[in-house]
Amino acid sequence: MQNIRNIAVIAHVDHGKTTLVDELLKQSGTIEAHKELAERAMDSNDLERERGITILSKNTAIRYGGFKINIIDTPGHADFGGEVERVLKMVDGVLLLVDAQEGVMPQTKFVVKKAISLGLKPIVVINKIDKPAAEPERVVDEIFDLFVAMDASEDQLDFPILYAAAREGYAKWNLEDENKDITPVFEAIIEHVPAPSGSADNPAQMQVFTLDYDNYVGRIGIARIFNGRIKRGDELLLVKANGEEKKGRISKLIGFLGLNRLEIDEAEAGDIVAVAGFEDIDVGDSLVDPANPMPLDPLHIEEPTLSVFFSVNDSPLAGREGKHVTSNKLKDRLMKEMETNIAMRVEEVGEGRFKVSGRGELQITILAENMRREGYEFSISRPEVIIKEENGVKLEPFEYLVIDTPEDYSGTVIDKLGRRKAVMKSMTPMDEGSVRIEFEIPARGLIGFRSEFLTDTKGEGVMNHSFLDFRPFVGEVEHRKNGALISMENGKALAYALFNLQERGVLFIEPGTEVYVGMIIGEHSRPNDLEVNPIKGKNLTNVRAAGSDEAIKLTPPRKMTLERALEWIEEDELVEVTPKSIRLRKRYLDPHVRKRMAKQKK
Repeated sequence: MQNIRNIAVIAHVDHGKTTLVDELLKQSGTIEAHKELAERAMDSNDLERERGITILSKNTAIRYGGFKINIIDTPGHADFGGEVERVLKMVDGVLLLVDAQEGVMPQTKFVVKKAISLGLKPIVVINKIDKPAAEPERVVDEIFDLFVAMDASEDQLDFPILYAAAREGYAKWNLEDENKDITPVFEAIIEHVPAPSGSADNPAQMQVFTLDYDNYVGRIGIARIFNGRIKRGDELLLVKANGEEKKGRISKLIGFLGLNRLEIDEAEAGDIVAVAGFEDIDVGDSLVDPANPMPLDPLHIEEPTLSVFFSVNDSPLAGREGKHVTSNKLKDRLMKEMETNIAMRVEEVGEGRFKVSGRGELQITILAENMRREGYEFSISRPEVIIKEENGVKLEPFEYLVIDTPEDYSGTVIDKLGRRKAVMKSMTPMDEGSVRIEFEIPARGLIGFRSEFLTDTKGEGVMNHSFLDFRPFVGEVEHRKNGALISMENGKALAYALFNLQERGVLFIEPGTEVYVGMIIGEHSRPNDLEVNPIKGKNLTNVRAAGSDEAIKLTPPRKMTLERALEWIEEDELVEVTPKSIRLRKRYLDPHVRKRMAKQKK
């Protein structure tokens, strides 16, 4: 057996997982010092870099003192919980990172629960100890209490603790030690993570935990070898989750080192490799020795909880900004996404309309954002939760929600969430006049809440949530209170018209924006929708009145991002997404058709 250690890095969003992996890569000498390592090198796609979050789990390997350490960097966001769960089945230990100031957060609980139930023993790293308000001792107590609450075994409760500031490049066993380098993390991994079980002399047995795609070789399965030796050119039996079997040959065997992928000739039990040559390979499938097939248990993949409809853009401005605008192009792109993204589902529902289901709004908006950057144009409907039925009872997804807010705003937040059917579970005072409040809330209640929450807490509140389970349906949840300001004309918006519309509500557009009949240009200050004319110019006369021609002062419009727009719209509205613009519109642009449809619905 090679000296291998397989480990996953788990943590809440933004507690420093990817930064820690960067430091391990640098200080192990796997990436030479002369090669400049981009910050958060593991976050390879643009969206991950911009948002500072990890979306896809990624693996790397490090050589350190005669050991090969396979490290998988997992996402911390609840929408990608399915990724985390699968990854944990492939490793023998976890590095649990917790921020020394924020302490245990919803995702920490979520990932710890998964790790403990799989019997993994965590190495706890209290990160960001250089923060001014860091309280490492309090955080260690919080983690211990969490482990106890999760029914951890005696062995799991006896976890090693390191104190680190990954960005500064050091970790240490005791707070009073000097700040040197990251060596203690390597020591902890080699000492406390068990070597892989299984033997190279047994029949071949491996399981795929994530997918990749290459235009030349097709689907690639990234898998852990549990037993046996795997060579390029070997014939193996692919066993699907439903028990179907297919023979195939390994056309390419790929190993990992640092940020590179290297073609290799063979690998053995305990290692993590990528294999090509199996066309319909999927996450959870086993590759086994045809002479002695022993498939592994299929992996559980979490069910989607939210769905939206993607459809062809049919607005008057369609096709001006995007390259890919037809339903065939839209279908091909969504189907391509399904090849590597197993937590999402797509089904075609009528001409040019597709129902896309996923784990949460973030997952769906990231897909939409990637597509618009690739030149696609389409429209998206309001997110809806997926309702299940069991024994005649309607069930809906519930979320565990944690809010950190300054104390002064807590009353408003509790009141608003109460109307959205949230149940408060606990309220804990934190440092500097802020409180942490925990709720259980139907996922429907969270749609459209984030932007309202940021306004109510003057941008100082932080909210995090993770999926709990499906529970009986709790009735109607309060939605947006205000109506929309809808354009009744086609043309370019004029400053004079917008100036007069300002008192009617909040505008989303600025002068010079092209508008069309049925496009939403702002939020009305009252509950009803209002049709307005944003292109109306000033009537010119030859009399100049004193003071009437002063410069027009416009309040800056509310800029609509993709997330904000999706949260804001109601059932009869759509978001039009193009590579350059995000517009809001009514589903039926013609006001007469709109009225008729509203009557039918009643």
